[in-house]
Amino acid sequence: MDTHSDNVANIGPNIGIVIIGRNEGARLIACLKSAAGDGRRIVYVDSGSTDGSVDAAGALGADVVALDMGRPFTAARARNAGAQRLGAQGAPELIQFVDGDCEIAPGWIETAAAFLSANLEVAIVCGQGREKFPERTIYNRIANREWAAPAGETLFCGGIAMARAQALNIVGGYRDSLIAGEEPELCVRLRVAGWKIHRLDAEMYAHDIAMTALGQWLKRARRAGHAFAEVSHLHRGKPEQIWARETLRAFFWTGLGVAGLLGGAILHPALFFILLAYPLQITRMALRDKPVTADSWAHASLIMMQKPWEAAGALQYWIGRARNRSATLIEHRQ
Repeated sequence: MDTHSDNVANIGPNIGIVIIGRNEGARLIACLKSAAGDGRRIVYVDSGSTDGSVDAAGALGADVVALDMGRPFTAARARNAGAQRLGAQGAPELIQFVDGDCEIAPGWIETAAAFLSANLEVAIVCGQGREKFPERTIYNRIANREWAAPAGETLFCGGIAMARAQALNIVGGYRDSLIAGEEPELCVRLRVAGWKIHRLDAEMYAHDIAMTALGQWLKRARRAGHAFAEVSHLHRGKPEQIWARETLRAFFWTGLGVAGLLGGAILHPALFFILLAYPLQITRMALRDKPVTADSWAHASLIMMQKPWEAAGALQYWIGRARNRSATLIEHRQ
């Protein structure tokens, strides 16, 4: 066996899996089955499911952690709880985090483990995602576009990734209080500590966003806006800061729209021409695609349409902060 294979074989038993979810039903079953293999320890962390997820996960051999319902649920809290349960059983070297609505791609665990074994400066490695059913709705197709990202060193990853347990422990894991954006925020702290984040050109997961309505998409945008504001504020002034521009863009485009509508209605009709900035920006964004398709226009339109909801999410964060109130989850699924 060559050295590369030896590394994979040696590190295999030291990989733990943390799956988090709430009312994922059949998606969770598929997720659990995709994660099984090679004696891997699997911890499922449940956030108040009422659909039998806890029993189903236990029946498939997962170690189940049911979060205390007396505290607000967050994905960050769930991931930390899963990592802690693995640690209590003998800490693994590597932890694969995955959401319960995703299936891990065949071969990903081995690919990611081999990469981390060969690149000790990397704390987290992620790969490429795809939607399982992009043909079902326009929102599924647009989400499928969003999962594609360039390979190489990156600023941050999403919730599905393989992490080095040592690195997580050094920075204190995920920030429990964040209702969104906990993975990029963790990556900021890891980069401050000198670690690197890397994305591979290898399929990592298949996701089922199951989105059927515009309202769901806009709730997702409001959650993103909250994350933009909170994470950029937490790391303001640092070279590693992220999402300050995204927050400003949300307010700029929202303010421009309000100025055009109110200015045209109250001051002078000519000010309605300000609103032309929206279709011009949509056109500019859509034409970046090669080739330009109907989905190019749909994606660009949704990006611009969601700006007020992003701004609303950011405002929600700032108002909550001013009133010293804890944020509550913004969920696009009912």
